[in-house]
Amino acid sequence: MKKTGLIMVIVTGILLIAGTTEFPDWADPNSPASSHVSPYYILKAIDDTAVPNVVSAVLADYRGYDTMFETAVIFAAGLACFFLLRQFNRKRAKTKMYRHVPTGIIIDIDEGGKLPEENSNFERIDSQWTPYDLIIKTTCRIIIPFIQVFALYVIIHGHHSPGGGFQGGVILGATIILFAISHDLRTTIKRLSEKMASVFSSMGVFLFAATGMLCLLLGSVYLDYSALSDLLGTDPVMARSHGILIIEIGVGLSVMAVMIWLYYNLSSAGKHNEGL
Repeated sequence: MKKTGLIMVIVTGILLIAGTTEFPDWADPNSPASSHVSPYYILKAIDDTAVPNVVSAVLADYRGYDTMFETAVIFAAGLACFFLLRQFNRKRAKTKMYRHVPTGIIIDIDEGGKLPEENSNFERIDSQWTPYDLIIKTTCRIIIPFIQVFALYVIIHGHHSPGGGFQGGVILGATIILFAISHDLRTTIKRLSEKMASVFSSMGVFLFAATGMLCLLLGSVYLDYSALSDLLGTDPVMARSHGILIIEIGVGLSVMAVMIWLYYNLSSAGKHNEGL
């Protein structure tokens, strides 16, 4: 069986390599893509979609199926990592570590001991602990909202300027990870739980797919955003622009949530009780 599989792989590889000899040369200006496809996108993108950013027009409209499945692959990868890394039947630590904020003294409290969780002079810390730094913690709390506003701008304005759902989603997810690194994992999970991250990741894919389904229900083809014109109260060209914006938001949600989902599990070895 192994020999048969090896032979099949070798034969398939030879056929694929042989097929590449029929491909056009790299950057060949006379190739079909350069002589037919690319010129149409460059010349007609604004007329067809009212989107100045040709890259966004291609990815979200002309090549919408591919981008939708790319988003689905990101979600599937996050889901696979969740099942591989997440530990549900974990044993909780018998001791908990706290820092006395005024003095910086660290204390261990054994299981059954009185916890100072209601006392503002103590804060819970991890065994995998980065030394407390007031400057870093305060600076991150100040700059994170500005980074998040920029991330939202990149997502929402991505079809008119450089940016889009993938880029904005990465920036938005990075702000949550920055908060987790500068503070601690438990504080971050209280603000954005693992369940909420999973909901956002699936919601982004659903928003993309549901937009295409809505186009079908309105009598057009899948992901033909011009069908949304009557629903959005605009002309078909501008409806395609609005449709691109909708799916960019969906992509941004999925990318952001999957990044956070992965960080929660990687930084805590799937336990979520301690992290970096």
